[in-house]
Amino acid sequence: MPRPVIFDLYHTLIHGADDDRDRVVAEMASMVGVAPDALVAAYHRTWRERIVRWSVEDTIRILTARLGVHPTDEQVARAAEHRRVLVRRILGTVPAATLRTLDSLRAAGHPLALISNATSDTAEAWPHSPLAARFDVVVFSCEVGLAKPDPAVYRAATDRLGADPAHCLFVGDGADGELAGAAAAGLPTLRITELNDTDPLWPGPALAAIGDLPALLRMR
Repeated sequence: MPRPVIFDLYHTLIHGADDDRDRVVAEMASMVGVAPDALVAAYHRTWRERIVRWSVEDTIRILTARLGVHPTDEQVARAAEHRRVLVRRILGTVPAATLRTLDSLRAAGHPLALISNATSDTAEAWPHSPLAARFDVVVFSCEVGLAKPDPAVYRAATDRLGADPAHCLFVGDGADGELAGAAAAGLPTLRITELNDTDPLWPGPALAAIGDLPALLRMR
């Protein structure tokens, strides 16, 4: 069977849009009556809770309460939708080369999986992304309560694929220690630097462009 390939999402298949995320959170702050810088900082401090536990609305209510503000349900709903609009746009903006690569891999028979450290708004928007139909297995941290680099989240993907981790390939930019986590779970790794050179000290093999992946797999 052709080798299963497990991808990271942000900074690997699509841009992470970090600056846009901070801008939108700052705009959300104005909607709920807190200082923009304070809410942006609170979002950064609580990234782990947000990717494994909190909904968009939970995040807004918890963080504003910590900042001494209690917005109305209407304010929370407006701010949450503002965040969701951004995530839908990010997930809808996929480089054409990425889609061609995924289509090429699928045509060659490679099962495809995704593991993403993602908040609930990503999971909600995923079915409407052009990426969704191209994957056999999707594991979002917010849905399984596990996040990279925990080896268990990689095993969740390989178990759903019905594949031996050693026979798979994990492809990611390296954020959140994901390459080390994949290796600890027994997966060969490939660092990709096209959208972000996140983990330049990782000693394993690297690929500059996702479009080169099908040819690389044909050589292995």
